[in-house]
Amino acid sequence: MGRQEDVNRNKKSFSGKTKRKNRAVRFWPTFCLFLFFLSLGGCRDGKIMEESRTGFYFDTVVTLELYGVKDETVFDGCFAICEELERIFSRTREDSELYAVNHRTSDTVEVSDELAKLVEAGLSYYYVTDGAFDITVAPLSELWDFKSGEGKVPSETALQEALSRVDARKVKLEGRTLVFDSSDIMLELGAIVKGYAADRLKEYLKEQGVTAGTINLGGNVLTIGGKPDGTGWKIGLQKPFGDSGESIEIVEVKDQSVVSSGVYERFFREDGRLYHHILDARTGYPVENGLWQVTIRSEESLTGDLLSTVCFLLGPEAGMAYVESLEGVEASFMNENLQITHSSGW
Repeated sequence: MGRQEDVNRNKKSFSGKTKRKNRAVRFWPTFCLFLFFLSLGGCRDGKIMEESRTGFYFDTVVTLELYGVKDETVFDGCFAICEELERIFSRTREDSELYAVNHRTSDTVEVSDELAKLVEAGLSYYYVTDGAFDITVAPLSELWDFKSGEGKVPSETALQEALSRVDARKVKLEGRTLVFDSSDIMLELGAIVKGYAADRLKEYLKEQGVTAGTINLGGNVLTIGGKPDGTGWKIGLQKPFGDSGESIEIVEVKDQSVVSSGVYERFFREDGRLYHHILDARTGYPVENGLWQVTIRSEESLTGDLLSTVCFLLGPEAGMAYVESLEGVEASFMNENLQITHSSGW
């Protein structure tokens, strides 16, 4: 199959049916989203009250705001799910499944259903972005330092060496069997794990009878229904490089996910130039296309997590065109001048 055929096939493989639109296109952890809602607090005078808990998983703060909780052990169940998923997807925990895959002794590895699902989702977007989105980007992620506050641009020699070990075409998934064409290939799923975790938490909470609430994983926000009073959840989109909690736009949603990717989340400056964590796997450098933030509104948080990065890498025109081709997905694109462009159904 040729590359263009792969692109066409994968454009529809994860997000479902396409929208019936033929219009011209106008085109890891700080809190890039935050919630505005009434602080209600149990059940008092017949009023449904809110219960909240926080934890720290996936290298970020996990905040649960739930209404009508009858048994507080539901929070314990949520954090048990987070712990379970960390033991599958963490690239740095030595007891995780992904760590074992990356330090394998054989290039054929049987993996869990959940790891296989995320690998499949990640691989499906390699061709959509012509290789810019690549889940084998781990060598580059290790090379760039966006956490210590003392980041430095890697040498060209080091970048080229890391790039030689980045190529999703060297990974094949056959059912639950991963086949690697090279022992140097390592997987990095950090760009999509939080979205998947949010979806798992929502599924569990609905099984426990929770009908209203918010799940916030470091800014990846997934809502359960609407607020108890029937209105939607108002989610503020962080203003790039603004004060913490300073919003530039507010979107109201019910039973949906809102996820942003932005240059301000993890970055450093060197010689007056901004270097951020959204890396183009083809060049090894942070992508430069005039965008500062991409926000995706969708039903599933995994979809939003994937597409916020994918569309950022595609750029303003191609990214918006791609969103317009998908059903149930809307987007807000913000450029370096803080100008915002919305998809037609936003």
